[in-house]
Amino acid sequence: MDLTRRLAAFEQADLYVVITEAFCAGRSALTVLDQVLAAGVGIVQLREKDLEDRPFYELAVECRRRTGGAGALLIIDDRVDIALAAGADGVHLGQTDLPVAAARRIAPDLVIGASTHSLEEALAAQEAGAGYVNIGPIFPTATKPDAVVLGVEAIPRLTPHLTIPWSTMGGINGGNIAQVVALGARHPAVMSAVTAAADVMAAARALRKTIIS
Repeated sequence: MDLTRRLAAFEQADLYVVITEAFCAGRSALTVLDQVLAAGVGIVQLREKDLEDRPFYELAVECRRRTGGAGALLIIDDRVDIALAAGADGVHLGQTDLPVAAARRIAPDLVIGASTHSLEEALAAQEAGAGYVNIGPIFPTATKPDAVVLGVEAIPRLTPHLTIPWSTMGGINGGNIAQVVALGARHPAVMSAVTAAADVMAAARALRKTIIS
């Protein structure tokens, strides 16, 4: 799939689920992935910062097989090499990862996402060729307890300046997702609100319903 088709698929999707096995309530990442895909989620990010290269690659290949079969996009956190080797659709980069412009040169057909925490970072990522930017953390989050929380007010402050798709992340759950959707978020990103839920499929479906309705 080329970049144009991948970006179109990103735009058409709604909920964006990030899977890290440590936040899957004792279940495997693949078990949770299957439930996420069964709920109709169209964007999945594999985020495994502590896995060594070989097991990360092997897990990414299997995630690619399953997301491909379901027609969902697979984004790999941090690792452009793993994303390319596994045939993923994109890579998500933090502020200390490979620069967006360098990743774009290496991987012209990948959707490149960038974590941003200010208007300056968001505009820099957009200018460098990012396919989308993520704004956050919006709410306090256990995955990044030391991060500076931006609050929902960051959404109207940043997004009018963007010409590319954007997502929001950080502590989003069933109790507050309506707040970000009301401010225009079409691709809210979540982790534990889905991956640690007792019923993963039901949790994902409920969040998707809030976005779509």
